[in-house]
Amino acid sequence: MEGRCTCGAVRYRMTAAPMIVHCCHCRWCQRETGSAFVVNAVIESERIEVEGAFEYVMTPSESGQGQEIIRCPTCRVALWSHYPLSGRRSSFVRVGTLDAPDRYPPDVHIFTRSKQPWVVLPADAKVFPDFYPSPEGVWTTDARRRWQVMMAG
Repeated sequence: MEGRCTCGAVRYRMTAAPMIVHCCHCRWCQRETGSAFVVNAVIESERIEVEGAFEYVMTPSESGQGQEIIRCPTCRVALWSHYPLSGRRSSFVRVGTLDAPDRYPPDVHIFTRSKQPWVVLPADAKVFPDFYPSPEGVWTTDARRRWQVMMAG
């Protein structure tokens, strides 16, 4: 699956399917995206191939630990983020930057306590008011294995 920034100066390719796709409804994601939520495909960073120069931009987060956002230095579009838990080992790819974002709908909706009231979630969606307490029942067995291997490396 390929993606890019708006101006095309940075292109990337995910060489595997994401481990999971989060739709985050927290107020921080709303503020950072200027939208009602963000959809992130979580993948091992080593499974992203990049063409073009990008920059790392540290931004605050609700946890106080911040997040590192990878942006195009020309058009400034956010392509993916790194969070303190896994550092640069994992990337949270902004699904909207993929050439075919419809291929990766959310597997789970998180921080729905601050979801915009006009956003209606599917009846069968996995929904958590905050972050889910455990990957059990949320992540597939293969995805949990991939995460463990990534964290051990």
